[in-house]
Amino acid sequence: MSASTTEIIDAHRGAGRTFSAAGVRSFVREQGEGEAVVCVHGMWGSSFLYRKVLGELAKRDLRGISFDLPGFGLAQRPRDYDYSWTGLGRFATAAVDALKLDRFHLVVHDIGGPVGFELAAARRERIASITLLNTIVDVTEFKPPWSMEPFRHRGIGEAWLAGIKKPMFRKLMALQGIGDPDSIAKPELNAYVDLMRGDDNGRGFLQVSRHAERTPEKQELYRSTLSNVPYPVQIVWAAEDPAMKLTKYGEPARKVAGLKKIETVPGKHFPQEDQAPAIAEHVTAIARRGRLAALKKTA
Repeated sequence: MSASTTEIIDAHRGAGRTFSAAGVRSFVREQGEGEAVVCVHGMWGSSFLYRKVLGELAKRDLRGISFDLPGFGLAQRPRDYDYSWTGLGRFATAAVDALKLDRFHLVVHDIGGPVGFELAAARRERIASITLLNTIVDVTEFKPPWSMEPFRHRGIGEAWLAGIKKPMFRKLMALQGIGDPDSIAKPELNAYVDLMRGDDNGRGFLQVSRHAERTPEKQELYRSTLSNVPYPVQIVWAAEDPAMKLTKYGEPARKVAGLKKIETVPGKHFPQEDQAPAIAEHVTAIARRGRLAALKKTA
């Protein structure tokens, strides 16, 4: 008999712990021993998204870490919070300090890219590597997919959110989110909806949707964390993602980072669900490169 959605969320809560950063209470999951790998989620996400990836990282002698950004998952959702990428990046920076992470690899996904780039810019000396996973660098060119665009508009966004019941969400995930539908059970998909709505019925989620900073200044900052940096950078992309297409978002990022190629895996926008081993393998590979870079720097 499969677990219910409530049981799945309770198990998720039991697998982590609460912590506070920058005056906000949040939740973090950690698994494994070894070099730290901080995994930053984006829209419709939370630390729940990375639960399989953390386990795969642990199998490879790495310490996987993922925390909930304000407005998501089990984190607080303050009414007067700064839900811009700047504000969420400020929280992420405080979070790695609160968790006492001296040096860490960074994995960023979706708008977790801009948030993670804010963190990388603020704690550049502590970054061991960066892995981009279906995210955005050239933010001036970013246009939300059709399924996310309504959230940006007051009134329309509230109505669209109210209309996304669990059966509809599961259809959207099959269409845009997950390549292999057999990789996730229905109650797990339902957990995404409950974790998004939280105790504010999705108000924080809507605020994040409406505070994207798609400015030239932010684009320049984010590019600076990937180009001519002392740590290795890689791009891993789920090649069938219809929400953030490789050609539109992955290729510009590759050029910024000066990479010869993008590492592709099967799947759609949330490959953490059906490609966790492959993602962990790529992170393990860049961690080795990061160690070599660090050794050369100190030699």
